[in-house]
Amino acid sequence: MRDLLVLILTIYFYAIFAWVILSWIRVSSVHPLGRLQALLDRIIYPAILPIRRLIPPIRLGGGALDLSPIILLIAVQILIGVIR
Repeated sequence: MRDLLVLILTIYFYAIFAWVILSWIRVSSVHPLGRLQALLDRIIYPAILPIRRLIPPIRLGGGALDLSPIILLIAVQILIGVIR
């Protein structure tokens, strides 16, 4: 049971990475990458939203630096370590 939970969290960890990378790419919602991006949004955004409420993106000139995915990645790694 513990190994299954670690596997699910590891997959979630890599899904966060994919979500971040796909957020840099503009694709149509009918494109396969657009569909993957929509799926990852539904899976990851509920975990990102509370973190963004606590730590909003940092404004840098014309853009912003969102630290919430980094914090979520660290939290998932800590959770994996605690479970192991």
